[in-house]
Amino acid sequence: MAEQQRDVHGAGPCRQVDDGITRVFSLLGKRWTGLIVAALLPHPAHFVDLRRAIPGISERMLSDRLTELGSAGLVAREVDEGPPLRVVYRLTAAGAALEPALQELQDWAMIHLPKSWPCAGTAR
Repeated sequence: MAEQQRDVHGAGPCRQVDDGITRVFSLLGKRWTGLIVAALLPHPAHFVDLRRAIPGISERMLSDRLTELGSAGLVAREVDEGPPLRVVYRLTAAGAALEPALQELQDWAMIHLPKSWPCAGTAR
């Protein structure tokens, strides 16, 4: 029956996108979010260090994305009493669990995306 619905090029009707994929990309598909998670994978970081690690991100955007990641349970915000008072961001267990998926995406990009593909800091 499904074969009868395909056209001459083999194309057929699409199935609805899975709820899990929709939720993942509604968060990680936003610009900068994946880069923030990747920057935090090796170790916790202060805000200013994250800003330096991700060229082109504004302070406001970094703050907004960190808040979203915190609300999603992927990033924890810890206040270092100092002096000086500083904030450290670290991945939670749920955030760190993204490492294998991000590594797979990185490997895929090295094979399938041209080196000339725009980087995150490039205006599109």
